Amino acid sequence: MKSSKHGCLIFLLIPGFFIAVVSPAMAGGGSGMSERFANALYLGINDDPVQLTDGRWEGEPYTDDGASRPSVGLVEDFVLTGDLDGDGTDESVVLLWQSSGGSGTYDYIAALRQDGGEVLNVGTAGLGDRVQIRRGEISNGAIYLDVIQQGEDDAACCPGQRARRSWVLDEDGLQEMDSEYQGDLSASTIEGDEWTLIRGGKDQWSEDATTVTLRARQGQLSGNSGCNQYSAAIENGTVPGEIRIGPAIATRMACPEAQMAVESEFLGRLSLVNKFQFLAGRLVMSGTRDGETFSLVFESISGN
Repeated sequence: MKSSKHGCLIFLLIPGFFIAVVSPAMAGGGSGMSERFANALYLGINDDPVQLTDGRWEGEPYTDDGASRPSVGLVEDFVLTGDLDGDGTDESVVLLWQSSGGSGTYDYIAALRQDGGEVLNVGTAGLGDRVQIRRGEISNGAIYLDVIQQGEDDAACCPGQRARRSWVLDEDGLQEMDSEYQGDLSASTIEGDEWTLIRGGKDQWSEDATTVTLRARQGQLSGNSGCNQYSAAIENGTVPGEIRIGPAIATRMACPEAQMAVESEFLGRLSLVNKFQFLAGRLVMSGTRDGETFSLVFESISGN
């Protein structure tokens, strides 16, 4: 996989989509190239080509007095780079979402080629409704995505099938190859990575210099909560992506006040988490406190 490690966190509020999060490990091309992606012409999403402006397109309302309208957006800085056609020059692959105003959000990958100063969309492929991306790479001329998608018995809200999907680029665009079923989504899916907290909710408390980490192994979460080491039991809920986390047990070392404040807030929220999902390479755990939904957003710092 050829990719830059330099990216930024972008949040897109999308109808029917919890939150879209960018993985820096998948980001590349620099700000100038990102701007070109955000203002490119895309094919294969709607019946007509879609011209993005600053990363978004909106169509006309479905009815004269209606508020519902079709829309398409770019998940900024989610970019895979690699040679897809064997000519020695890298293509780029970006992620887009499409909404018709209802509860569903359909995701697409689009292959882009630079021709002089112009970015050309040379292939687009649909991923499906509310597909979650765990990892992505371009390897040996093919695009590979590890995804969570809807299985035969899953409700639309709660995809629970783990799969590895791949595409190749030919003269007719992106062609999907056979997908590999990898099992069902469960709390154990978090295992294999060490995660660091990059955002903890609507406020900025988690952007303190304090590092908060999370690991999962054999039904236990553990890590550094800002000052102390902690552990807590984790188990599956009744539907895919639903989890229950027990009270955290932590060491009792004293730290500066700012670190202790972060730790207290993190452990308090962690105990209320009841859902997790993977979005554009990041782990998002969510719960409800005082009637409001919060999110703990983690970035992988190691993985298999």
